[in-house]
Amino acid sequence: MNVDLEPSVLCGTVRAIPSKSHVHRLLICAALADRPVSLDCRIVSNDIQATADCLNALGARVTVENGRITVTPISVAPRAAELDPGESGSTYRFFTPLVAALGVETRFTLHGKLPSRPMDDLWREMERHGITITGKGTEHPTLSGKLTPGEYRLPGGVSSQFFTGLLFALPLLDGDSRIEIDGRLESAGYVEMTLDALEQFGVRIERGEGFFAVPGRQKYLAPADSIRAEGDWSNSAFWLCAGAAAGEVSVSGLKLPSKQGDSAVVELLRRFGADVSVEGDVVTVKSRCLRGVTIDVSDVPDLVPALAVAAMAADGRTTFTNAGRLRLKESDRIASVCAAVNALGGRAFDEGDALAIEGGAPLSGGSVDACGDHRIVMLAAVASTLCDGPVGITGANAVNKSYPGFFDDLDRLSKRRTDR
Repeated sequence: MNVDLEPSVLCGTVRAIPSKSHVHRLLICAALADRPVSLDCRIVSNDIQATADCLNALGARVTVENGRITVTPISVAPRAAELDPGESGSTYRFFTPLVAALGVETRFTLHGKLPSRPMDDLWREMERHGITITGKGTEHPTLSGKLTPGEYRLPGGVSSQFFTGLLFALPLLDGDSRIEIDGRLESAGYVEMTLDALEQFGVRIERGEGFFAVPGRQKYLAPADSIRAEGDWSNSAFWLCAGAAAGEVSVSGLKLPSKQGDSAVVELLRRFGADVSVEGDVVTVKSRCLRGVTIDVSDVPDLVPALAVAAMAADGRTTFTNAGRLRLKESDRIASVCAAVNALGGRAFDEGDALAIEGGAPLSGGSVDACGDHRIVMLAAVASTLCDGPVGITGANAVNKSYPGFFDDLDRLSKRRTDR
């Protein structure tokens, strides 16, 4: 799908969609629980559907109807299963330890960049604990055996998704386990979100200095009432950054404080100089003169495409440091963000593990290749507010990975600009 956008300004209020990260976690906990669970979720993205499909393949029954997901838990897991996580890195990395804990021989079918995304640290620990893995680095890795309890060790700088996958799986084992963290745990907010979801389902994890202690033989216990995911800070960040760059945008349905690491966008936009206010669950950002800043994004790499919009509007240079993990996303996001900014008439520079943008709107507009990446689609779309000319986006359907309905919300916020 290709999309063409005319110059506009974004004004108004949009409601945050449910947090994709939170829904993943709640669905998995619900599928392991002792009775059915109902989850309010008005939008189901491709990634969430992938998690639902994988749970169904493991013997759960996940149905979506009228803005609600109902999960009937796994009663007896199959001996073997075929799982297709689509292009969802979270789904793939959460399910690899989970199927191993359930003892399900599993053949995955991977798409996009998933076969090449790093797994070695997690594979090594799983192989040390009873799992045989074939087809590494291919579209069809296969796992067999049953995970055993014990001590697991992972570098803190690897994907937080590895820790989450183990935290889901290890409570199911017959003995106690411990996850040792080598170095600083990056993207720790996502792990905190996992711990919150586990606690909501009665699973106990002890957090210590540099480790997680995980008692075995635990039961996932369904909450008494239906559950609801938080609003999604990662996707809402694009609207908030658009407001900072050119306009006034409010996003409702957001929680502060939040374990979602990307809620940091509030303070980061204040560092840019944006006018940011928070009232209840509504965050409002108004444009004013922004200034370039330096931001360490090791804990919030997914914010970079959204913050790039603020950086394009800011006076001076903005530098995103410790951004190397961006190269391992749906696209090489250092390269694809640079390409998108430059295609629109901006100035962005690939600096190894850093990305720099020289601000200076207005931009000329142009054509952006989404590179199969949902966040590049959203970057180009909201950056059109800074452009004098039209913006074309090739491969815009990639946005459905996390935000179906994005362009409907964009239309609701867009006001035709006549001042340039």
